[in-house]
Amino acid sequence: MIAVVDYQVGNMGNVRRAFESFGEEVLLALRPEQLTEKVSLAVLPGVGAFGPASESLFSTGWAERLRKWHGEGRPLLGICLGMQLLCEEGHEDGKWPGLGLIPGAILPLQARKIPHMGWNSVDWTGSPADFTPSLQSGEYFYFVHSYALFDSSGAAGTTTLEGRTFTSMVLRGRTAGFQFHPERSGTAGLSLLKETADYLRRGDL
Repeated sequence: MIAVVDYQVGNMGNVRRAFESFGEEVLLALRPEQLTEKVSLAVLPGVGAFGPASESLFSTGWAERLRKWHGEGRPLLGICLGMQLLCEEGHEDGKWPGLGLIPGAILPLQARKIPHMGWNSVDWTGSPADFTPSLQSGEYFYFVHSYALFDSSGAAGTTTLEGRTFTSMVLRGRTAGFQFHPERSGTAGLSLLKETADYLRRGDL
């Protein structure tokens, strides 16, 4: 069973429907105690600003539960703002704590046109070596964001905007994140979402 964490930030429906299209059983988890051993993958979505999302995670007990989940070596996937929250901190209208599971800070994109909204390509870094997506580098996915993670040691995919490259996918052990929305990126996005979920749940990681 896959648990989609509902911490009152953004629309969880598209993510839930994407996993259900693979035949997965999906739980919309409203409380941290719903993240039990029956769950094979926890998914942290999110749309909006880093600050309010961070406050919601920490005030509801989700931050503590997800950190423990990660510490136990259990699979965790962040999408868009959810990926940003996996990092150490966010610099959006102040400085806000993240979960600290991925090294690095979320910083402004500093592009001429903000937000970065629409389709852009992702290039695979080849790291980790055993993560081999069936999609080739240069595949396009759907983005909506104004802040990003740069220079990450966990970068599995990168994207370039106006000459500056940011991390568009992170992958460290059983924790992964997409800056883009795979659930809104057509067949390619759904394919990558399924492959990543399957990878995170492999027994040999």
